[in-house]
Amino acid sequence: MINNIFYALLILTLLSCKQKSTDTDKKVFNMNLDQNVTSLDPAFARNQNAIWMMNQIFNGLVQVDSTLTPLPCIAKTWQISEDHLTYTFNLRNDVYFHDDPIFPDGKGRKVVAADFRYSFYRLIDPKVASSGGWIFSDKVKDINSFIAVNDSTFQIKLGKPFPAFINLLTTLYCAVVPREIVEHYGKDFRSHPIGTGPFKFKYWKEDEILVLLKNEHYWEKAGNQQLPYLDAVKVTFISDKQSAFMNFIKKELDFFDKVDGSYRDDILTKSGKMTSKYKGKFQLRKGPYLCTEYVGILVDTSKSIAKNSPLKFKKIRQAINYAIDKPKLIKYLRNSIGMPATSGFIPHGMPGFDSIAVKGYHYNPQRAIELLAEAGFPNGKGMPQLTLSTSTTYKDLIEFIQGELSAIGIRMKVDVSPNASLRDLISKNEVNFFRGSWIADYPDGENFLAMFYSKNKVPNGPNYTGYFNDEFDRLFEQSYYENDNKKRYLLYQKMDRMIVEYANIVPILYDQSLVMTQNNISGYSINALNLMILKNVRKE
Repeated sequence: MINNIFYALLILTLLSCKQKSTDTDKKVFNMNLDQNVTSLDPAFARNQNAIWMMNQIFNGLVQVDSTLTPLPCIAKTWQISEDHLTYTFNLRNDVYFHDDPIFPDGKGRKVVAADFRYSFYRLIDPKVASSGGWIFSDKVKDINSFIAVNDSTFQIKLGKPFPAFINLLTTLYCAVVPREIVEHYGKDFRSHPIGTGPFKFKYWKEDEILVLLKNEHYWEKAGNQQLPYLDAVKVTFISDKQSAFMNFIKKELDFFDKVDGSYRDDILTKSGKMTSKYKGKFQLRKGPYLCTEYVGILVDTSKSIAKNSPLKFKKIRQAINYAIDKPKLIKYLRNSIGMPATSGFIPHGMPGFDSIAVKGYHYNPQRAIELLAEAGFPNGKGMPQLTLSTSTTYKDLIEFIQGELSAIGIRMKVDVSPNASLRDLISKNEVNFFRGSWIADYPDGENFLAMFYSKNKVPNGPNYTGYFNDEFDRLFEQSYYENDNKKRYLLYQKMDRMIVEYANIVPILYDQSLVMTQNNISGYSINALNLMILKNVRKE
């Protein structure tokens, strides 16, 4: 173990060396994550830090480009049967796993269809207990739904159509892993990942450092140039965001992405532009991020907390939607990072988003006051105090909402809990007014609308507001059989309008990703999934 650590540190020293080697400097991409990576096993790709790192190590059948269009990856082509139940993938024959001593002669072997059969079954295998079980659990019957026709042909048989299936397969959960390596390392595969991606795992000391090295045998090219361009990726884990930002300013980091409240005003003006202090010193880019920040309202009156709350009245829920000045909130609390969520729950940047087709709530305090009166609580008189549950991170946002509601006569207190505790309460329907956010797992509006499908009510799924509507369910199920994207998007918009009208959700903002890179970094493309793609990055 001591020898391994010494060797890893030696590699790092050599890679970081500024002196000229016999040919050229090694190009090391330096970045920081404010929290440790939970796992490097794709079966547990459940948070951004883990997904970012896994995306460098692994590949799947398909991948997305910066416009979220599904593209070939290990599958060079695919066919979909007429009934949309059978997907046949034709695999490349030049993709190899990274080298590992467990392979014969230590050399990574070729990927074959049986590897995908094994990898996909892991997600629904109860022994693995993958957090990605939802990917296939309601779509396939069992392991026999995954078929290795031969080494280069892989089939998936669905129980019912799912038009977003190719998009779903772009998630990191669907990356391919080698059976013999996973079975050898067992649970330790989380810290000994072997994939086919542009970078291979080298060293990880949890909470301190993670090192990935260039995969010299990577199969993907840009024109005639083999990818990746970088020689290594070095990740530190400094939890204090201000300290990490100072390292970025000192050019010790090549990339920075989180603008914390403590120094946000130092970097950004209230209109979201770079301050004159840093102009020209680094690159800053902003783009859509498929995440909707919202306030949820439990409307299932079979639950006593909902039955005894004034929030059971639709006009009060609508009044709350009208009472919040979203542009003001985004400008002053987030320095214009984000867009007002005034077009339903499906966020800006999602294919099929249409701000004209879906009309949400704009700031209108007068209309809010009228709705309160119509509900029997003129100026809030006689209305019991509300409690809005939030986590510490979003306390300032919720206190802003508290002030907005107070201005129309609604009394509200803020209950602050740790993130994990609040998630647990929400998942058990034990809070009836809460802050939440929904981040896209894959680029299709179905992923957001599933939150309101009655069969996804707690504890079966993420319908945390307890919404139930027969017509919504009918449209949701109908969308599974509509393979024309434009027609399916029309169904999505109709469902989104139903949610807007019922007001069990108060959409606050559609988030945006903000990325900062040093001026000598090129090729980093931002996308609405906020997926980190380093294979095309150059460092001059």
